[in-house]
Amino acid sequence: MAIRAELTTAVRRGLTVWRRSIQVRVVASTVLLSAAVVSVVGWFLLQQTREGLLQNRVDAVVAEARNETADARSRLAAAPGNNADAPGQQQELVEPIIDRGATRGFAVVLSPPVGSGLDLATGGTKFTPRLDKATVPAKLEETFSKPSPTSWTYTRIRTTGSNAGLTPGPGIVVGSQLTLPADGETYTLYYIFPLEEESETLALVTRAMLTAAVLLLLLVAGLSWLVTRQVVTPIRMARMVAERLAAGQLQERLRVTGEDDLARLATSFNQMASNLQRQIRQLEELSRLQRRFVSDVSHELRTPLTTVRMAGDVLHDARHAFDPVTSRAAELLQTELDRFETLLADLLEISRFDAGAAVLETEDVDLVDVAHRVADMTKALAAQRKTRVLVRDPGHPCLAEADVRRVERVVRNLVTNAIDHAESGDIVVHVAGNEDSAAIAVRDYGVGLAPGESAMVFNRFWRADPARARTSGGTGLGLSISLEDTHLHGGWLQAWGRPGEGAQFRLTLPRRLGHKLRHSPLPLVPLDAEVSA
Repeated sequence: MAIRAELTTAVRRGLTVWRRSIQVRVVASTVLLSAAVVSVVGWFLLQQTREGLLQNRVDAVVAEARNETADARSRLAAAPGNNADAPGQQQELVEPIIDRGATRGFAVVLSPPVGSGLDLATGGTKFTPRLDKATVPAKLEETFSKPSPTSWTYTRIRTTGSNAGLTPGPGIVVGSQLTLPADGETYTLYYIFPLEEESETLALVTRAMLTAAVLLLLLVAGLSWLVTRQVVTPIRMARMVAERLAAGQLQERLRVTGEDDLARLATSFNQMASNLQRQIRQLEELSRLQRRFVSDVSHELRTPLTTVRMAGDVLHDARHAFDPVTSRAAELLQTELDRFETLLADLLEISRFDAGAAVLETEDVDLVDVAHRVADMTKALAAQRKTRVLVRDPGHPCLAEADVRRVERVVRNLVTNAIDHAESGDIVVHVAGNEDSAAIAVRDYGVGLAPGESAMVFNRFWRADPARARTSGGTGLGLSISLEDTHLHGGWLQAWGRPGEGAQFRLTLPRRLGHKLRHSPLPLVPLDAEVSA
């Protein structure tokens, strides 16, 4: 198991390097293609070398066999004992050739008379000592079963013991026929020549070519590594500078050397970085001015708003003494003052988030209690919309280290938003938790969200339908503030919706502040939506 784990780890590391390194991919591809080309060329050269060596050897041994046969005919013709018996002439024919073969490195087999019905295995043949007669192929023996010209074929030399002149291995058999004067019969002489020298030469050439191929591939790998390094190094520098720019180090620039394409690329990159730096600084200054403006306006409006609020409260308390039109105007004034105060509070909260001044007052918060409290607080508003807020909890506490005021505000914003879009359907608040996180999901069955709107729903003052009124008196900043509160806790606030099937917003918080979330105990897509799909 340990070896398998190490192998798996090595494979993963190799795949990671392959995916991330252009240089490794280029070098590996170049080496593989070069190896393929070298293999094809090497195989072709080896085939040509082998055929050349064998052809030269065949020409030499056929010529030598013919010379031996011609010499044997001359000796038989010139011998004084032409009237000797056939066995004597056979002995006189074969013995000199066997002796010369022992010194020149070939063997001889004399076959029975042609047409006698005997073969090498059963006939009274004469041959070089300790040579296996099965060395002569049956197909070649069949060729010389009748008078035939000189022929040859490849074979494998076999011996029955130690033979100083022959070594078992590949060889060539040359057959040649002659006629003995003593009996007028035709006999076949088989000359067996080894290919040991040619095999050694071919093995030497193969080793030399393999060595050259390995050295060539190493050279190609080194050259391709150096060449790609010249291209990849500036790209890596550009990547590192781009990462520093993305991290906020806007002063980083590439070093420009030379006048080639990479130098012009570096120049263009530096110009782009300078333009981005200038525009980002302009945007930062504009954002700073905008935050300062919102903060100043919000603070400056509090004093006159307090005065207007006091006057409005006086008018609202005395509305029963007014005529109906004036009384209604006083009620509308009170309602709009409430909404204006809420908007001003939201603007101040947004300005604190933008300035990075928002802080958490954490404690162990039970999301089940939060869900029930919010459901009770919004019961009257839900009744006005002819809907209900239902809480489905697991029956045990779902704790998370959080700021209870901010979490309650997030859940309240989600529920009131659901009431605005519920279309008289019930609103279901799901609560769940596990060892790592706790979550609340608010599900409504109203108009839903169109594709792409789930990413825009948290934008400030965004509306899916601009003509739709906010019955809950919202300011358009509730979901934006909820998202900032969630990020302050290191949590997730996500939305799902489908036109005509409603929407679901899911809040996920880590059990301990600072822990990284990996998954949520509640699904983002509701189960009833998956079934209907």
